[in-house]
Amino acid sequence: MEVTVSKEIEKVCPNFIGACVDAQVKNSKFCPALWDEIHTYAARYKERLTTESLKELSGIAATRKVYRECGKDPSRYRPAAESLIRRMLQGKELYQINTLVDLINLASIAFGYSIGGFDADKFEGSKLTLGIGKEGEPYEGIGRGMINIHGLPVYRDAAGGVGTPTSDNERTKIAIDTSHLVVLINGYDGNEKAVRDNAEFIQDLLRKYCDSDGGTYTIY
Repeated sequence: MEVTVSKEIEKVCPNFIGACVDAQVKNSKFCPALWDEIHTYAARYKERLTTESLKELSGIAATRKVYRECGKDPSRYRPAAESLIRRMLQGKELYQINTLVDLINLASIAFGYSIGGFDADKFEGSKLTLGIGKEGEPYEGIGRGMINIHGLPVYRDAAGGVGTPTSDNERTKIAIDTSHLVVLINGYDGNEKAVRDNAEFIQDLLRKYCDSDGGTYTIY
């Protein structure tokens, strides 16, 4: 996929760094070893974070700032990384979906970036653009129904929105038969090294748990 950042995003976040991981994969319903890693991170965070201090993590703090700059309340429309870690800190189990989705959630938890995971075969066209949601723009969040993305950063393909830092779209969601994966990492804090490390972490997880060679990643 060719991914571009719009001028409206550059205006509110001139230091934005993104990464696109593109890989052939084999999904599965459940992977015990992957969940062992998830539980390790949960225990680690419970020792050093609270539901308030987690907002100070670089990736989360920067995403919340961009939400406010775009006109969205980050406490009402929480970035996905914040929601995941917050759930852990509250002693709640993360939702178990399938190995690819669970893996992306782990990558988001590990680095604090909100990450979009997509079945690339469901995209319309070969280009994605990161912009800002418009008033009345239709968007069906996964498991959330129609949501108001006005003021949210949003990736669009030729048919419309596919991903925001709060929720990805039902139209391009990962399924058990997904074999072509695209993952988008949103580094609103401008930390290119952390974004690259996150992309490589995802590649390693894909090699371990999804019968993949890890694919490739590009920075945008």
